[in-house]
Amino acid sequence: MADAERISWDHLKTRQPTDADRAALRTALVARALEVKQHGWDPYRDAWTSGELADVAYLLQDTAMLEELEEHEGSVLTRYAGNLYGFNGARKDIAAGLVGTQEWFAAARAAVAAGG
Repeated sequence: MADAERISWDHLKTRQPTDADRAALRTALVARALEVKQHGWDPYRDAWTSGELADVAYLLQDTAMLEELEEHEGSVLTRYAGNLYGFNGARKDIAAGLVGTQEWFAAARAAVAAGG
């Protein structure tokens, strides 16, 4: 293993998601939330990762599911900030108190309430 090539994460540090990327994330997350509202959690427990489950649970404000997953608001928001803004943008949003990420989730919640 001493000859193994080092992994570079630089490409992730410079990634800057666009508004279109964020809109696609919202569309996908809202769709998942609507599926859970219609069918419950059971069909998705083994199909989605624990992070994906936590994202949907946070969106739906399902504290019981978040507790089951041993997740909390801060961990979901911090992780999702990277999806929304990339590494450097997430660091800025985290330093600002995750305001942008919380606003994004508020807009996604409004979309869920409107049925998509």
